[in-house]
Amino acid sequence: MVTQPRPSVRRRRSPGARSRRLSPTVSPRLRLVTVWVLLVLAMVGLGIRLARLQLVLGDRLKAQAEQQQRIARVPRASRRSIVDRQGTVLAVDRVVYTIYAHPLLFNRDAQTVAQALSAPLGQPVESLVRRFEEQETGIQLAVDVSEELAERIRGLRLDGLDLLPGQQRFYPQQSLMSQLLGYINFEGEPQAGIEYALQEQLVYEADASTARDSLKLQLTVDSRLQRIAQRNLDQTVQRFGAKRGALIVMDAKDGAIISLAVTPTYDPNRYYEADLEQFRNWAISDLYEPGSTFKPINVAIALEEGVIAPEDYVYDEGQLTYGQWKIQNADYLTRGGRGSISITDVLRHSSNVGMVHIMEKLQRSSYYRWLEKLGLGEPTGVELPAEAAAQLKERSQFVNSAVEAATTSFGQGFSLTPIQLAQLHGALANGGKLVTPHLVRGLVDGDGDLSWQPERPAETELFSAQTTQSVLAMMREVVASGSGESAQIPGYQVGGKTGTAQKANAYGEYGNERITSFVGIVPVDRPRYVVLAVIDEPLGEDLYGSTVAAPLVKAVMESLVVAAGIPPETAEQP
Repeated sequence: MVTQPRPSVRRRRSPGARSRRLSPTVSPRLRLVTVWVLLVLAMVGLGIRLARLQLVLGDRLKAQAEQQQRIARVPRASRRSIVDRQGTVLAVDRVVYTIYAHPLLFNRDAQTVAQALSAPLGQPVESLVRRFEEQETGIQLAVDVSEELAERIRGLRLDGLDLLPGQQRFYPQQSLMSQLLGYINFEGEPQAGIEYALQEQLVYEADASTARDSLKLQLTVDSRLQRIAQRNLDQTVQRFGAKRGALIVMDAKDGAIISLAVTPTYDPNRYYEADLEQFRNWAISDLYEPGSTFKPINVAIALEEGVIAPEDYVYDEGQLTYGQWKIQNADYLTRGGRGSISITDVLRHSSNVGMVHIMEKLQRSSYYRWLEKLGLGEPTGVELPAEAAAQLKERSQFVNSAVEAATTSFGQGFSLTPIQLAQLHGALANGGKLVTPHLVRGLVDGDGDLSWQPERPAETELFSAQTTQSVLAMMREVVASGSGESAQIPGYQVGGKTGTAQKANAYGEYGNERITSFVGIVPVDRPRYVVLAVIDEPLGEDLYGSTVAAPLVKAVMESLVVAAGIPPETAEQP
C-alpha cells in the first residue's frame, strides 16, 4: 500500500510566549542585595580577624617575629677555629637550628605531632599538645639544635615545622680554657680572651662563591697539660678553702705559655650562667705582692751590680727596726736570728733580714732603675685584654725612704701580676733574657704552616749567664734542703722559691690574710720551664708557700717532664 505523506503543520506561537520563557526567576534588585550582603559579611569577618590579630595576638606575634628575625641565617662559618699546640680544637663555629611550630599548618592532629617530637626534643607529649592548642603559629620549640638532631626531625616529615639555621661559637673543652679564650655572646660579639683580643685575625669574609676558610688560630697551650694543671689547681683551692688560684707553665726559652689555669672558671658555652667574678683572668688582670718569690730576682740584681758575690755572707739578726716599722723573719719568734749566713742560705731559709742587708749594699737610686729595667710599671704584652701593669712607689718616695727599699727586697711594698713574675723567673732560666710571654703561635693552614704570626718585642738582656747560673744553683738548694723540699721530684733537679706574703687592705694595712706561692724551674741543670702557682687567701693552719703551693707545682712538673720528654738524670743523656 502506498501512503501519501502527511503535510507538515506549523504552529504559530502567541506573542507573549517568548517573553515568558526568558523572564528571570530572580529580580536584579534581589541579586544586587545578595552580593552586597555577602561582601559586607566578608568584610566583617576580615575585620574581626584583623582585630584579633592586632588587638588580641598582636604583642605575642610581634615578639615572635622579632625573635625569628634576630636569628642569624649563616650559610657558612665566619669565624676561624682556635686550636692548641697539638691541633686539638678549642673553639669552632657551628650551625645550630631554632625550631618553630605552626599548628595551623599541621597535616596531622596535634597529639600525633607531639608524640613524634617528644623524644627528639626531650619534652613531654602533654606539654607540647598544650602549647599547640594555645597558639596557631610561631611556637618556639627548641634552640641551639645540632645539625644531627635537626636532620632527625626533618626525617619525621611533619608539615608545620620551621628549622631556622643560626651561627653558634662552640667550645668543646668547656671550662678548661675559658679565661684564655673568652666567649661570643648572643649578638655575635666577642667578649674577653683571645676571641676579643684577636678579633681581626679570627673573623673572615665569606659568601656563596667563597670556599670555607682553612686557616686556624693556633695557641702555644697544651690542652693535656692544661687539664692536669686545672684539676690540681681546683683540688688545692678546694682543700684549703682558698678564694682563688692561678697556675702558669711557661717555656723560658721563648716565653710560650704551655698552660695557664685559673680558678674560679666558667663554661663559655653557657657564659650567661656565670658569676661576674668567674670571668676574671686574675693571673693577667690583678696585682699582688709576690713576697719571697721575688728574692731570687733581687739576688740577681745584686750579683749583676757586683755588690755581692755568690760566696759572700751576710749577718741575720732576725729582726730590724726602721722608725715605727719592724721587719723580721717569718720564723723569728721560734728561731731567732741565724747570725752569719751565706747568700745561698738567705734563699734557702727565706731570710727577710738577710735580703734587706744584701739590697742595702746597692744605692736606692740604682735599685729603682733596676726595677724599671725589669719592666715593672709596664704590661708584659701577653695577647690577652685587660692586662694590669705593676705598681711601684714614686721614685722620690723610694729613694728617700730606707724602709721602702727594705720591704721591696723581700717582695712587699710593690705589686705585679702572676704572669709578670713568671716572665722574670724566665729570665733566670734562659740565661738572662727578658722575653715576652705569649699564648699565640699564629694562623696556620691545613699543613700547619704559618701564614701570620704576631709581632713581639725583641728580647732584652737583663742578666749575664754567670749571674743566672749562680742564682739557679741557690734555687736548687732551696728545693734540695730548704723551704722548697716539698717540690722535689725523684730523678730531676728542681730549683724553686717559696713565697708567703701578708695581704694589704685598701688602706695599706696588713692583716691576717695571706697569699701563698711557689715558683719552680725544671730541670734546673738544663733550665727550660718555669712553673708558678699562686693561691689567694687559703684557710686553716700551717699556710705557707711550702705547704700550699709547692706540692701543687710538684704535681704539675711531674706531668710536665713526661709531656716534654725530659729524661731523668738516671737515664743516659744524649
